[in-house]
Amino acid sequence: MTERVAIIATVLNEAKSAPAWLDSIANQTRVPDEVVIVDGGSRDDTLNILDAYQGRLPLKVVSLPGANISQGRNRAIAESTCEIIASTDAGVRLEPDWLALLIAPFEKDPTTQAVAGFFEGDPNPTSPFEIAMSAAVLPMVEDINPATFLPSSRSVAFRKTLWENIGGYPEWLDYCEDLIFDFRVKAHIGSFTWQPNAIAHFKPRTTLKSYYRQYYLYARGDGKADLWRKRHAARYITYLVLTPLILALGALIHPLLLLLYIVGGVVYLKQPFQRLPRIWDRLSVRGKLQSLVWIIIIRVVGDIAKMIGYPVGWRWRLQNHPPNWHIRNT
Repeated sequence: MTERVAIIATVLNEAKSAPAWLDSIANQTRVPDEVVIVDGGSRDDTLNILDAYQGRLPLKVVSLPGANISQGRNRAIAESTCEIIASTDAGVRLEPDWLALLIAPFEKDPTTQAVAGFFEGDPNPTSPFEIAMSAAVLPMVEDINPATFLPSSRSVAFRKTLWENIGGYPEWLDYCEDLIFDFRVKAHIGSFTWQPNAIAHFKPRTTLKSYYRQYYLYARGDGKADLWRKRHAARYITYLVLTPLILALGALIHPLLLLLYIVGGVVYLKQPFQRLPRIWDRLSVRGKLQSLVWIIIIRVVGDIAKMIGYPVGWRWRLQNHPPNWHIRNT
């Protein structure tokens, strides 16, 4: 017996991206039994666009003004009557076989509890900035260790009973909520089943300003949830201690010590520099050089955003005393 499957998502002011996203849902080779979308209070044309797809999709739209992403996802899942939940995000474009591949492990093995799909950037980045952004922020499938991979909720599936057993998404957290969900899943069942060919495409940020804001919010979420203490500590030590220390030693002892900047930079930027040649073939020589420079800028801006956002999140944590997310009832 084939189990029923729902696609769920939250939206907020997605009028520009919604048509392509909804078209990609409508064109799935495996038709979902339900599509449940929670709107967090859109002020643009999002709701009218969703309404226009009522005839093409088994669509249920729930209006929940002011809801954050966790609240929206939890409500969408609660509204679903399906056994299997496939989660994605507005703004992505799903490959036609995304849902079929994502739920295949459930159909092959009824004991499967959660499946991790994958996500890739826009398959056709054109400018040096866009290509550098993809190389800097997006992992490639060969970079992934399936045993430790924490999937984005733009491409993941799980049983509704598992969602219930782990307490759902943490509604007190506005960013990084899918990481907490993933940690709880892994604590409950061990690991996700890896399905790298279930791909959701999305476009990374197109400006430094929007990228800065994105990573500021991510880091603020890390602080709120008390995530990645060592990673953030290493960043502060690198920028605030080691970088000025090397400069001082180079000035006081020998200028050649400044070569340590180059060594450190090569180590730090090795991975995005390795990704670049796989996606920059359409660039001119000048464009390729520009993309190399953009990677450095993007990484530094992202680090600054994280260093500013993380303590803001910690301050919120100290003031609000959020629940211990290791405990089920949040």
